[in-house]
Amino acid sequence: MEIIPLLKAIILGMVEGLTEFIPVSSTGHMILVDDMWLKSGHFLTKYGANTFKVVIQLGSILAVVVVFKEKFISMLGLRRRHAAGSSRSRLTVPKVIAGLVPAGVLGILYEDYIDEHLFSAGTVIFSLGAGALLMIVAELFKPGCPRVKTVDQITYKQAVLIGIFQCFSLWPGFSRSGSTISGGVLLGLSHRAAADFTFIMAVPIMAGASALSLLKNWQYFSLDTLPYFIVGFISAFLFALISIRFFLKLINRIGLFPFAIYRIILVGILYLIYV
Repeated sequence: MEIIPLLKAIILGMVEGLTEFIPVSSTGHMILVDDMWLKSGHFLTKYGANTFKVVIQLGSILAVVVVFKEKFISMLGLRRRHAAGSSRSRLTVPKVIAGLVPAGVLGILYEDYIDEHLFSAGTVIFSLGAGALLMIVAELFKPGCPRVKTVDQITYKQAVLIGIFQCFSLWPGFSRSGSTISGGVLLGLSHRAAADFTFIMAVPIMAGASALSLLKNWQYFSLDTLPYFIVGFISAFLFALISIRFFLKLINRIGLFPFAIYRIILVGILYLIYV
């Protein structure tokens, strides 16, 4: 196993893990890293590289499962409820499904269009800026005092409306967490409640998409590249674990403004490189 390709695998895993679940757009960062670091002697073919990105995304998903393991156990009914009727005051699987339906339906209907027209550097740069604008709007027009303090207080109506906001994330670069946390805050959720719901919703939708992609690209795995896939997966998992825990501790205190400003700076950098 060569050192330089190994370092590239670690760096891609690190970028994926650090940016996948915070509202800065992992797509924008992956584009930047791909051009500035990886294209100079790529250690995988084009299709193998796409499969590698799916594998490291699974590492990020595993980090969410670890962080929210107690919540998933409760939702799946693997632990006895302490009080009758407690499902009304806790997050349930049907509520998560309600949040997934809008973007799921839209994604299926427009999958080909998105793949063909929205993955260019120009469209990603534009969506990075649009996502930053939504976050600024959310902070400026949010209710004075959040009505929903924890994820267990989310209603079906709020879940569906947050799911509608998640449709923005079908535009690469907009950011799933940026769109859903912004939507949640505008609907009266605390930043932490909106973030928790965002991360929990991400697991089934990302795991499903990743599984389908792996099935389509299974032939690009080989014994030669397997060590890089493993290293990238571990790197993404560890850095996502750090990123998620740190983000959840801070989000109620700092809000979305710092991430919006960061995205605007990233737009400037990408614009200078690509336009």
